[in-house]
Amino acid sequence: MTAMFVNLPVTDLERAKAFYTAIGFTINPKFTDHNAACVIVEEDHSYFMILVREFFQTFTDLPIGDPAVSPSVATAIFLDDREAVDKTIAAGVAAGGAEPHPASDYGFMYQRTLTDPDGNIVEFGWMDPVAAEQGPEAYANQQD
Repeated sequence: MTAMFVNLPVTDLERAKAFYTAIGFTINPKFTDHNAACVIVEEDHSYFMILVREFFQTFTDLPIGDPAVSPSVATAIFLDDREAVDKTIAAGVAAGGAEPHPASDYGFMYQRTLTDPDGNIVEFGWMDPVAAEQGPEAYANQQD
């Protein structure tokens, strides 16, 4: 099995858990304690580990940046359709996140950016299945 875990520093674990569940993810209680929570993005494949900053610091000797001031990563998650993207962004903003700029609509691909309450960037998008499989030119050719 291949699985991906993205570790994110947070200042308030309970607030972060509430935010990530509000946008449709679930928490795995088996890997959750007072220092960290395992957020299931896609069962058996993709996860966020949201870690209180003090615990995150134990994984590196380098200083931890503030993602609200100096972001260093944006995680992109693609959903089944544009409506799911819009619904997720609305839920995230209602749960204390922010949408820092308008949606990007490329025809074959639609993306919106959401920041969590700590400033971590999570992009949500949709891509036309033909473009996803064959590239953007294939999508353009089917529009002619």
